[in-house]
Amino acid sequence: MRLNGQRRWAAAGVAVATAVATFGVALSAPAGAAPGCRVDYKANSWGGGQFGASVKITNLGDAVSGGWTLKFSFSGSQRVAQGWSANWSQSGADVTATSMSWNGSLGTGASIDIGFNGSGAGTNDANPSTFTLNGTTCTGDVVPTTTTTTTTTTTTSNGPGPGPGKVDNPYVGAKQYVNPDWAAKASAEPGGSRIANQPTGVWLDRIAAIAGTVDSRGLVGHLDEAVRQAAGTPLVIQLVIYNLPGRDCSALASNGELKPTEIDKYKTEYIDPIAEILARPAYKDLRIVTTVEIDSLPNLITNVTPRPTAVAACDVMKANGNYVTGVGYALAKLGAVPNVYNYLDIGHHGWIGWDDNFGATAELLFQAANASGSTKANVQGFIANTANYGALKEPYFKIEDSVNGTSVRQSKWVDWNRYVDELSYAQAFRQRAVQAGFDANVGMLIDTSRNGWGGSARPTGPGPTTNVDAYVNGGKLDRRIHLGNWCNQSGAGLGERPKAAPESGIDAYVWMKPPGESDGASKEIPNNEGKGADKMCDPTYTGNIRNGNNMSGALPDAPLSGKWFSAQFQELMRNAYPAL
Repeated sequence: MRLNGQRRWAAAGVAVATAVATFGVALSAPAGAAPGCRVDYKANSWGGGQFGASVKITNLGDAVSGGWTLKFSFSGSQRVAQGWSANWSQSGADVTATSMSWNGSLGTGASIDIGFNGSGAGTNDANPSTFTLNGTTCTGDVVPTTTTTTTTTTTTSNGPGPGPGKVDNPYVGAKQYVNPDWAAKASAEPGGSRIANQPTGVWLDRIAAIAGTVDSRGLVGHLDEAVRQAAGTPLVIQLVIYNLPGRDCSALASNGELKPTEIDKYKTEYIDPIAEILARPAYKDLRIVTTVEIDSLPNLITNVTPRPTAVAACDVMKANGNYVTGVGYALAKLGAVPNVYNYLDIGHHGWIGWDDNFGATAELLFQAANASGSTKANVQGFIANTANYGALKEPYFKIEDSVNGTSVRQSKWVDWNRYVDELSYAQAFRQRAVQAGFDANVGMLIDTSRNGWGGSARPTGPGPTTNVDAYVNGGKLDRRIHLGNWCNQSGAGLGERPKAAPESGIDAYVWMKPPGESDGASKEIPNNEGKGADKMCDPTYTGNIRNGNNMSGALPDAPLSGKWFSAQFQELMRNAYPAL
């Protein structure tokens, strides 16, 4: 469920050469448009002829769609070795990059970040200075047109817009819903009453959860109880919308009930009934926060071909488009309810924090937000670290640090990531999402349910400066073996308690994942929910490329995902920070 689709990006501590060009574009724009774009090309030498390049395309004219082709030429013997966020090819010195299925459209002012790793660069090789897009050479200005065409624009409405009670941050000035089903399990644990009154997310992880199961009341039951708890005052109830076709394509532990092609069933038997219930007049005064389909869209960035972390099932979901279609549909239907606040999942810093993942994820989310009849107006914000373990803040080292001339980014733990904790990642992603086209007032949530990392293993100061790995490993709060480890992590603790508006740009710290609910089974357990045993939940597993071939760090004897895991709950309380 929490896979680390990482990629090393060697850029720190080296000379940076920058070429900036502007050019006009004809990207399937309608007649009468005035297209124009800018390209920022930055090449970072690693030595030995190896280099990396980032290419940022910004649309300066009317909105374009239908795909694009960028071309440029090298001055020497440089070769594109591996690229991302575009289809890259090279013939001699000539390089071509074409749009992918999810980034072929660019709104006015929108940007897309693409890039590649290369080889063969000589000392005197210059960066490309001339670019063409769809055959149009760089002009430096918006390209005027000589013909005028009258067009008709049709606007599709998603239903009623935000009601008069819609607020900028739903958590401010509101109580939060305490799930009685989770509270009862927590209270039954020794010492569990200390946190049983905390608000947690209600997971609608299969169609049957809407009506209710043996483990939990149904959606109507939760909403009725939320109305009772509100008692006439503002109250937030948090729902996790989590049942896409081919769900969690890279993790067997949280696979879902719907097959990859069952998008119609997802719409009519899952999203539509939820939307109908939420729209009932009895619940109009609740502030309903939805976390929409965790893991899905980030998987389409990191765990697909040609990435070394590719998973065949994720290639299927990227090809059929049902993640994007389903997320867009959910946003449109749920966003039509005036008191619903949708938050899209952005993985976590140890998954999306690398350069080749960061911007591409923001662009893909923007595409999904405008798919299936939705618009960006249906997105209240984003949520980071859902059901994961990334530390909220790392106080004893920062990304700018170096040890004996070696950057922290070169440590095995950071591995060229640009972020070391969830707060810095969330705040930076918010800015990148706005750049991708989302509204400037979008908010962020951070799931702090299991990222406290307290207890006796918690560092109290920086690590030794003998080398960069000792410095980072000795001072980091996140005590996992590897950032790619995501299942029932040993040594984890409860994190910051739910809190509204704790930091700039952050709507709330939340416990979206109810502490004590398993991430996945450590061995095969028969079930009718589509959930398999995932090796990452087996404490004896020696790892794969997505966790650097390290041990899984998982607790033993775990039940199916979502089921109560007493041993984990007790460990979370023991290692809570702030302490209970």
